[in-house]
Amino acid sequence: MARTFILWLHGLGDSGPANEPIKTSFKSPELSNASWLFPSAPFNPVSCNNGHVMPSWFDVPELPFKVGSPIDESSVVEAVKNVHAIIDQEIAEGTNPENIFICGLSQGGALTLASVLLYPKTLGGGAVLSGWVPFTPSIISQFPKEAKKTPILWSHGTDDRMVLFEAGQAALPFLKEAGVTCEFKSYPGLGHSISNKELKYIESWIKRRLKSSSSTTCFHLNCLK
Repeated sequence: MARTFILWLHGLGDSGPANEPIKTSFKSPELSNASWLFPSAPFNPVSCNNGHVMPSWFDVPELPFKVGSPIDESSVVEAVKNVHAIIDQEIAEGTNPENIFICGLSQGGALTLASVLLYPKTLGGGAVLSGWVPFTPSIISQFPKEAKKTPILWSHGTDDRMVLFEAGQAALPFLKEAGVTCEFKSYPGLGHSISNKELKYIESWIKRRLKSSSSTTCFHLNCLK
């Protein structure tokens, strides 16, 4: 069975090891051979925390994040380079790009989106949980053609007070303009956190994507016979 790789990016102030229990929620036999990686963000000064140093993938000028909140796009692009290095290494070790999934919560969700949209190859998918769009529309022209084929799953709680639900919804017109497919799932009553229902849906979504990728591969192989 082909190897599946799942990269999980934590939120602001969190750590990779603290998120590792998430993988125990994924019990499907199809994902039993999946390789998981939970990296930790470096310690950086963060503007929304009065410049104090904390684990952060990139600078966040303002929280709670709402529609129209300022962003530090250059800081995001720098963080993306680190994520791409991880993906490059995984592909170099033989993993099919379409079996690679990036998932992230909050700031990690924003970085997930950025990393997928700027990667030069089509990946299995990007799952954004309670995240935001860390870009202005002016960057859309820089998205590689193959990146636009990577599907996005967006999960957001309606009662999120840290990254407002409306900020999550703002991703839809942005991604539509970029030509990127996005499935948006709202979770009534959920705040800025992860629910088991969300994780179960992400698991089923990854399984569907793997099945689709496998079917496409088989089709191509049959054509070569």
